[in-house]
Amino acid sequence: MDKTPNKGKEIKIPGPDHPITISPAEGKVRVTVAGKIVAESMQALRLEEKGHPPAYYLPRKDADMSLLARTAHCTYCPYKGDCAYYNIPIGGAMSENAVWTYEKPYEAVAGIKEHLAFYPTRVDAIEVIS
Repeated sequence: MDKTPNKGKEIKIPGPDHPITISPAEGKVRVTVAGKIVAESMQALRLEEKGHPPAYYLPRKDADMSLLARTAHCTYCPYKGDCAYYNIPIGGAMSENAVWTYEKPYEAVAGIKEHLAFYPTRVDAIEVIS
């Protein structure tokens, strides 16, 4: 019996045809919903991936996890792995599946492990404060 976790899933490595770069965010990154700071970090990462707007990944330890609710929604990225989602209940319907996380990211993007990213259209603000 094959116990490969990603059996049948294509795994791709970022390269010249599909670059993914991860770098430290410049300054503090703050995410707010309904007047509350959901996450705020000086250790946020900026992930740039071809075909997508840049995304900020904030360490889980810098998020108020009590404001998040895990959902059953999941997706798969051949470059990053399996992706899990959270709602932000205080944001109502706008903030459903507003947060995503790769809990076991592939080696090429291992830096985003234990980090959360937020859809800009599902939160009130993602601010980068220099």
